[in-house]
Amino acid sequence: MHKTKSTRKIILVCEDCLSRNYSLNKSNLTQKERLEIKKFCSMCNKHTLHKETR
Repeated sequence: MHKTKSTRKIILVCEDCLSRNYSLNKSNLTQKERLEIKKFCSMCNKHTLHKETR
């Protein structure tokens, strides 16, 4: 029997400059919606909203 992974690797993208700054592990079982976090972007040099990509 083949088991499914309980976590997956996601990448966060800055909304302003579209640079891919962060990578995280996300649980498949508990979090179904896309992640949105306000984090620091080194390209913009300010805190911006980062969204999960697929």
